[in-house]
Parts: sequence; structure tokens; C-alpha cells
Amino acid sequence: MPPYNEWQAFVEHFVSSGNMLDLGCGTGRLSDRFASAGFSVTGVDFSEDMLAFAQAHTSGVQYIQQDIRELEGMADFDVVVSLCDVINYITTEGDLEKVFKNVWDSLKDGGQFIFDVHSLRHFTEDLIGETFAEIYEDISYVWLCEQGEEEGSVVHDLTFFLLDESSGKYDRFDEQHSQRTFSVEIYKELLSKVGFKNIQLYGDFSIKQLNDNKSTERFFFTCQK
Repeated sequence: MPPYNEWQAFVEHFVSSGNMLDLGCGTGRLSDRFASAGFSVTGVDFSEDMLAFAQAHTSGVQYIQQDIRELEGMADFDVVVSLCDVINYITTEGDLEKVFKNVWDSLKDGGQFIFDVHSLRHFTEDLIGETFAEIYEDISYVWLCEQGEEEGSVVHDLTFFLLDESSGKYDRFDEQHSQRTFSVEIYKELLSKVGFKNIQLYGDFSIKQLNDNKSTERFFFTCQK
């Protein structure tokens, strides 16, 4: 099972309450956890199927369908999170800058942005050429990973099976996702360019700042408007 407890604990080490925008909320598992912990949560995702599942299986969260590269109508949030490597779906530096600017515009002064990305090493050594699968009572998936055309890119072929509680049967849908990761230096440069300050780097859910990131699989960034 994905380490949802660890994602939640990492975020709540830095912020424990307030209005939260969850970008790339998917099936709402983390949005629901943050709402239960007392945050006022708005979840945004581009996938209609994911949001339909989230709305059917969680409560206390406002869900909105939008592309985070073209985010509109979001303002005055205390914290914006984008977890579970959502930012890796932003595959060009130009689009990354757009997303970071959208996050900046969505935050209150002093608000925090927290996100994670896979490391280049993890993509190359641990993902490309691998197959993953998980089975739960309400959702299951099969996930195939292949090398993308550009350096640091991966193509994911995903098959999901979602439980329809009204019929007791599972609905299947298929998606192909492209992800790309960049160097830590590029992420920091683009965050600084749009105005973020106090940019800090962490690794693999640890709250200790990184000194050596050679073996890190997942980077976490925290920064402030």
C-alpha cells in the first residue's frame, strides 16, 4: 500500500491546519486524510474517473476538475501540496514554471508549498522496465513502466479496476501517463524564478535536510511565498 501515513506526517510536520489545496489529488485518499485531520481541503485533478471515485468514497473535500498547468480561481490558501510524484507529470521546464507560478498565485503571503518528485537515479535504476500491481477491495491496478523519449522521462501504461458499489462489479479503465524528472538544481531555479523563498530539500520522507542525495529515491521540497 502506498505510504499515505508518511506523506501526511511529512506535511503535518510543517503545517498543521488551515486551507489546503491538493494538486493532483487522484482518488482523494490523501485529501480525505487531511480533511479528517482538520484542514479545509480543495482537491484538484485532471482525471474525471479519479475524481468520480474520490467523490464517491470520501467526504468533507471539495473536488474540482482542472489542469494544474492552467489553474484558475484558486486563492488565499495557507498551504498547497502536490504529492505522490504529481509534479513528475509536468514534463517541460516551461510548464513547470507555469505550475509553480499558479501555486504562487494560489497562496496567501507566507503560505507554504510542499511537493515531491522522483530522483533521476530512481527513474533510471528502479522504474524503467518494471511492472507493478496492487489489489484492494475497492481499487486495483497494473502499472507498466517504459523508457520515454527524453532524458529523465518514463511512460506508464496503467489499468485500473474500480468497484461500483451499486452493482458490486468492477469498472475497468486504462490510461497512459508520461512522467519526467529534472535535477534538483532546475527545480530550485524555477521556484526561485517565480518568487518562492526558503526553499528546502528533504529525501524519502525524512524531516532532516539532505546533505548527500546520491541514494535518494524521492525528493521533497518545501518553500514559502
